[in-house]
Amino acid sequence: MTATLLDDATQARVVAAYLKRHPGFLTEYPELAAQLTMPREKGSVASLAAYQLHSLREKNSELERRLAELVAIAADNEKLMERVHTLTVALLRANTLEVTARTVVAKLGADFHSEQVRLLLFGAEPELPRAQWLQQIAGGAAAVPEFAEFLKQNEPASGRLSADKLERLFGGKATEIESVAMMRLGDAGMLAIGSADPDRFQPGMGTLFLKMIAATVTAALARARDVS
Repeated sequence: MTATLLDDATQARVVAAYLKRHPGFLTEYPELAAQLTMPREKGSVASLAAYQLHSLREKNSELERRLAELVAIAADNEKLMERVHTLTVALLRANTLEVTARTVVAKLGADFHSEQVRLLLFGAEPELPRAQWLQQIAGGAAAVPEFAEFLKQNEPASGRLSADKLERLFGGKATEIESVAMMRLGDAGMLAIGSADPDRFQPGMGTLFLKMIAATVTAALARARDVS
């Protein structure tokens, strides 16, 4: 009995291997295609042709779904690119450091639908206003040791932050923030965007647009300081 089962299993593997090596076998013996059956859901069976048709339809549905996702991503990226362009143009029109800083925060808040935006600038600029969205850090990067690792990496970061970091960035609004995107602005400081949505900024998300925003803001701040 056991020997018979082993022999049947071996023969089945031999047949399967042969069919893999000769995918056109059924074209030479079309009558077999009509007789073969394939397992389906709930114990029912279908002909090989019907099974193949069903499989093709499933693959087409999956391809259509993936295409729809790619189209949606492309549309979102196009909108983001337009917003970055609008921010760039607005910053080009800014003629003072104060106008530049206000423009950054206003544009990120309105055009990018950002709930909380914080600009941390290293140094002390008397012309800048006292505002909730602005922190002037006279001691520079050394005065924010909680962000030392982030500043050293010089790459945008996103996700959740510890309570002390949220407090440092957002003060009284810290308890409302569930996810954050942070950008280093060269030697000028940091830019942080906070959201009440825990999924808005996630670790591992693409950073291309964050890098573009950081580069634009960094250049605008340097230009405004040179003009001043």
